[in-house]
Amino acid sequence: MDQPIETHEHNREGFTVTLGKESPLKLDCGVELGPFTVAYQTYGTLNAERNNTVLVCHALSGDQFVASTHPLTGKPGWWHILVGPGRPLDPDRYFIVCANVLGGCMGTVGPASKDPNTGHPYGLSFPVITIADMVRAQAMLIDHLGIEKLFCVIGGSMGGMQVLQWASMYPDRVYTAVPVGTAARHSAQNIAFHEVGRQAIMADPEWRGGQYYLHGTTPRAGLAVARMAAHITYLSEAALRRKFGRKLQDRKEVTYGFDADFQVESYLRHQGITFVERFDPNSYLYITRAMDYFDMAAEHGGVLAKSFKGTAVRFCLVSFSSDWLFPTNEMREIVHALNAVAADVSFVEIETDKGHDAFLLDEPELHMTLGGFLSAAAERAGIGSP
Repeated sequence: MDQPIETHEHNREGFTVTLGKESPLKLDCGVELGPFTVAYQTYGTLNAERNNTVLVCHALSGDQFVASTHPLTGKPGWWHILVGPGRPLDPDRYFIVCANVLGGCMGTVGPASKDPNTGHPYGLSFPVITIADMVRAQAMLIDHLGIEKLFCVIGGSMGGMQVLQWASMYPDRVYTAVPVGTAARHSAQNIAFHEVGRQAIMADPEWRGGQYYLHGTTPRAGLAVARMAAHITYLSEAALRRKFGRKLQDRKEVTYGFDADFQVESYLRHQGITFVERFDPNSYLYITRAMDYFDMAAEHGGVLAKSFKGTAVRFCLVSFSSDWLFPTNEMREIVHALNAVAADVSFVEIETDKGHDAFLLDEPELHMTLGGFLSAAAERAGIGSP
């Protein structure tokens, strides 16, 4: 018989639990954090064997609302095309958990949270965090929910980094791992793009040294520019050409000025404005920094294969042909590392012109790949069909 899972305070962030009361979370930077809050959402029901849990890890701009309406934007969950009845992540079959990452701004502790020592928001006094820290916090949540082993850990982009970290740090707690559109380390090019975004935020006079909370302001312009620059990297040149080309925005001629003459300009401005409404600028600094520090090989003497030595985890890796943010060759490095330790690994490169954002879009081959892999794994694990 399926069992209801213990949940906690429910608010607009979903469920919120306080962790680290007795044993603080020791961060890679050396700071001990605790007690701290984690906000999460669940879909479906934990089965009697407690072996049907899927942990969905979100990307930089995501949150715990993977399949439910976002409380701030009113938009559908960011992966609703994959999570839902009859979809690869079916809540009728799986118990799906998605938590806001450490350093986030949707209920999990981050720079906008109140520092118990001062009574004011942390701002830049919040400790710098890593992808591994995010995963350790997620593991504490999974412990608290009484789940020993996850059927699957899945995520794209930064979510894929968390998946790889889970498989490396907790191989005995993961049955399958599905990293999508990601890499085992952040490239110099990606670090450079992140630095442009951070500098845009910090150059905004309303940033006020990271303590804008105390002044009732927000570096909206800086965060919007950061989002615009990042969003370009999520698309491909082919996708931009197909969607916008050089088409003008609501006009027949150029204005010979600096308004949004082109549709692509208007699109980017819209992306920047809407992002500001739901994301904390300091969280953007912290989370991008965590991605920059991510380098799994560095943790193992420069040999990536050592990250997965002796693993029994079953892997399914997916990349996209037009993704230049996390190109296929970086995913192949992970495949080669897994092959070197005789891991059980499947890999597919999906042909698409949609760029990095393909993992969030209606990409039939992605859905078929994930659906087939997960269904076969579920049958091996004895998890019944919905």
